Amino acid sequence: MAAILHALQGILTIVIMIATGFYLSRKGWFSESFSSAVAQLVTKVCLPTYMIVNLTVNFSHDQLIEMSGGLPVPIISMALGYFIGHAAARLLKVRRDRVGVFCTVFFVSNTIFIGLPMTLALFGEEGIPYVMLYYMVNTTMFWVVAVHDMASDAGVAAPPLLGFLAGIILVMLDWRLPMPIEASFRYLGGMTTPLAMLFIGIAISKASWSEIKFDRELTAAMVGRFVICPLCVMVCLPFFALPKLMSDVFVMQAAMPNTSIVAKVYGGDYKYAAMLTVVSTLLAVITTPFYMWVLRG
Repeated sequence: MAAILHALQGILTIVIMIATGFYLSRKGWFSESFSSAVAQLVTKVCLPTYMIVNLTVNFSHDQLIEMSGGLPVPIISMALGYFIGHAAARLLKVRRDRVGVFCTVFFVSNTIFIGLPMTLALFGEEGIPYVMLYYMVNTTMFWVVAVHDMASDAGVAAPPLLGFLAGIILVMLDWRLPMPIEASFRYLGGMTTPLAMLFIGIAISKASWSEIKFDRELTAAMVGRFVICPLCVMVCLPFFALPKLMSDVFVMQAAMPNTSIVAKVYGGDYKYAAMLTVVSTLLAVITTPFYMWVLRG
């Protein structure tokens, strides 16, 4: 029961921020250009600086080497989710222009925009390094596999991933940023969570609720996101001797909802992605306490 209450408190924190974005958007505070600007700001400024500061402050060279032993779990589990998603798309005869987005829901989770603040709420600062490890694989799989599937015209250099790699290089060289730069990056990175939550609230407010129908396709996408993906991680865990906290964070990250923020920035079927964002975000209110109960049980 304590695990469920803890999870609900973490979710409530996130929901309040999302609800703020939703309410202010419905009041007419945010234009379409503002929404796009927030997405750009988060993905291209706030997240990269957050990655660099968090890595250089919280990691040492030896810790980074030790942590890399957990990489096979997200790699294998996401690969499983990807192939299962494609099999489901063929079985359900998903529209050709939606196959990429449908399959992406199966194996790519919202690791940062919801997963990061959720991990902070549930596990504290100790869980953040493992979120970043999962994020590295998650983002690489997205740009190498998902974007290709969606036939996007976007480039492959994701700024958050570049920030992550820059942080790793600094840690491996045992370098620290000069204090003024580190402090500036800390302030900029601190905007990541609230801005991302506001954006998701704005995206949900603009979704067409009448178009949300729980047909076979939508149901299968949600089963893939909240059942198949976490199970793929759980299946992999017994084969690797990972710390308990790392295992728990990996499972929770696999069970995070999907988001349309990348579709907004880089193109794609934004309306379809927004619909999946609405449904998966609402379902996470139920699934997150469940998985916390399973892990703590």
